Amino acid sequence: MIHELLPTVTPERTLELQGRVCIDLRSPGEFAEDHLPGALNVPLFDDVERALVGTLYRRESPSVAFEEARGIARAKLRTLVASIAAVADWQVPDADLEERFERLTADGIAGMEQGLEAQADSAAPERPVVLNCWRGGLRSRSVVALLRGLGLERARLLAGGYRAYRHVVARTLAEWSARESFVLRGWTGVGKTLVLGEIERLRPRWTFDLEDAAQHRGSILGMVGLAPRSQKAFESRLAARMHAGFPGPVIFEGESRKVGDAIVPPSVWNALEGGVNLLLEAPLERRVDVLLADYLAHPSSRDELRARLPFIEERLGPAKWKTKLVALLERGEERELVRTLLELYYDPLYRHSEKNRVWAARIDATDPVQAAERVIAFVESVRAG
Repeated sequence: MIHELLPTVTPERTLELQGRVCIDLRSPGEFAEDHLPGALNVPLFDDVERALVGTLYRRESPSVAFEEARGIARAKLRTLVASIAAVADWQVPDADLEERFERLTADGIAGMEQGLEAQADSAAPERPVVLNCWRGGLRSRSVVALLRGLGLERARLLAGGYRAYRHVVARTLAEWSARESFVLRGWTGVGKTLVLGEIERLRPRWTFDLEDAAQHRGSILGMVGLAPRSQKAFESRLAARMHAGFPGPVIFEGESRKVGDAIVPPSVWNALEGGVNLLLEAPLERRVDVLLADYLAHPSSRDELRARLPFIEERLGPAKWKTKLVALLERGEERELVRTLLELYYDPLYRHSEKNRVWAARIDATDPVQAAERVIAFVESVRAG
């Protein structure tokens, strides 16, 4: 019977390791929902195969599921090892992979569960290769054992797998707080994101960009031209930003409780709502320019925009608008379309949501660089005083 001691690293330690290579062995669907920062997907099973193995495990038996999984893994063994070698910058030795695989799996699921023992590693090597599955089970343990048997001694098992990493994310989000925060607010299209980006350039790590983490601009059209992230992926990026730290204050762009479908965690929401509010202002035509650049920067965005505009038409109602929004887009009247959206939809919503807001300062955002400099000057004067 096999007996292998597999060195493990915790998620916390993994996130701190320099030069690490994280390899996620879960299916593409699992990986797409969320993964460790910088992880690469080398799936042991694809989505269909994973579903099949899971069904056999529940309806037949663990042994039947194991034999199915064993057959799938055997068929793609060389491709799997070659893919890992490519991302790990490792030369696969001339070895009989099939023979090693058979020896590793010969005692079935019970033998592997007993024989592949996780052991904490207090000193990770240079350029560690950290592999994970869902919970640090047989998917990752078997592959780590195979790789180490082939000479990749840098291979490590992520203790507890992705599930343990999620616990770290949840704890980070729950424990975080901002010592002092400032919030950029203003009418749709005023250029809050542009100003936030300039602040980050001038004062690195002062900003907390929730829209970038969510890949969504926060409005009903906010996903146009972007690929919105899942709730878990959103939280992972927030936790990574928290882990990087804030050497100065925290500067946000004003958001509602949800950024697209992603819900802002309580700790972040408390910092947003408790921050000092700065009102950014810009003329209507400047706002039109900003929104045109946001929503129509890529040809494919027109189709996305066309699909979303009817939702706004329905909300406006026939008594509140004169020209169909989709028709304006089809005729190439983009500027008129954006003006209509601002005047009839976005501005009334903003006026209602911000009517009781108190502004510590008003800043012209027409020039994002100058606006960023004025925000920084205001923040530094408040901190100095």
